[in-house]
Amino acid sequence: MDKQQEYVLRSVEERDIRFIRLWFTDVLGVLKSVAIAPAELENAFSEGIGFDGSAVEGLTRVYEADMIAKPDPSTFQILPWRGARQGAARMFCDISTPDGEAALTDPRQVLKRNLDKASAQGFTFYTHPEIEFYLFDKPEPGMPPRPVDKAGYFDNVPRGTAHNFRREAITMLESMGISVEFSHHEAGPGQNEIDLRYADALSMADNIMTFRTVIKEVALEQGIFASFMPKPLVDGPGSGMHTHLSLFEGDSNAFYEAGADHQLSPVARQFIAGLLKHAPEITAVTNQYVNSYKRLWGGAEAPSFVCWGSNNRSALVRVPTHKPGKGQSTRVEYRAMDSAANPYLAFSVLLAAGLKGIEEGLELPDGAEDDVWELSPAERRAMGYEPLPASLSEAIQVMERSELVAETLGERVFDYVLRNKRAEWEAYRAQVTPYELEQYLPVL
Repeated sequence: MDKQQEYVLRSVEERDIRFIRLWFTDVLGVLKSVAIAPAELENAFSEGIGFDGSAVEGLTRVYEADMIAKPDPSTFQILPWRGARQGAARMFCDISTPDGEAALTDPRQVLKRNLDKASAQGFTFYTHPEIEFYLFDKPEPGMPPRPVDKAGYFDNVPRGTAHNFRREAITMLESMGISVEFSHHEAGPGQNEIDLRYADALSMADNIMTFRTVIKEVALEQGIFASFMPKPLVDGPGSGMHTHLSLFEGDSNAFYEAGADHQLSPVARQFIAGLLKHAPEITAVTNQYVNSYKRLWGGAEAPSFVCWGSNNRSALVRVPTHKPGKGQSTRVEYRAMDSAANPYLAFSVLLAAGLKGIEEGLELPDGAEDDVWELSPAERRAMGYEPLPASLSEAIQVMERSELVAETLGERVFDYVLRNKRAEWEAYRAQVTPYELEQYLPVL
């Protein structure tokens, strides 16, 4: 038994932990959990916990259902909302087959495989997400969602619900070892943003899954409802997860070159070029729901066209301007991903697209200086700004031809995502919406 496992066992005993929740996600990024008693913990570390993988979306097929969840002791954290006495803790798990092989369909293992590829090239992948979400009053059947306030971007609302909510949520996140950099009210009524401090991509994916759970738990405690739906309000902005990306070689930022244009190294420029080239084919992963495309094509700061720019918030990829002398902060921001993405798979395809740009030595096109939304279609075509997929259906069609996404996700995950998203689109397409009834029923 290693030192981390010993630390977990000692903490469970000293802190009176009664339940240990083992967490993992299905292919869509929905959190799964199984609770074990402290007496089972040593066995869980040595042998794992068996479960029926065929009952979890995309994990395995019926005729090979047995799977093993093995907890990662480095992810041990006490769940603060369960109370100090007879409490609960959680650990993320890696999923394997009964013979000990890593499960090809486990999203966490997918990300690990891609991080290993980056490591073989000398790179460590860091991410820093800006996570947006809405707070609503308790839902009422048949009624539209009602935001908890009418505030806007950076508004200070004395004794406002969002102030109290963010304070409680951040306190809870930090008690679980998740560092928060910024928090504020976003542009939409009831919309908030909390930015997590940068970390390696695997830790950050775990943190995002924990973040979503904490936000939901705090909302329930306060008698309100939190949603990461990409576009919950017709007249309000969507919720994105703008994500800052960087590659390090040891302690050095591989994206930084003093004196270069925007201080971007050749590695950074090739990485951005890879993101731009492959953006349409990875969009079904970074924006995986029908509703995601109502955010992407909703105007405002949502990116709809494939281009990059320095400090240009209408571009798909933005190069933030950092403070002088802060070369280690050089990074790129991918703005398409929304808050409902599976972070393990989304980080995998973003990394793979960028590394492909480095591998192929792709040349970065000129950056966009204008608000891309304000340009005419002819101007965008002349500048080479291709559109992102306009619907889940289009995104699926582009993704199914992608060798990059198939290789990155692995054949099993790739096939499952395609099957699941096709089924979602077919179900959506069959719906008769309130808009259609309101527009057509009285006159046709």
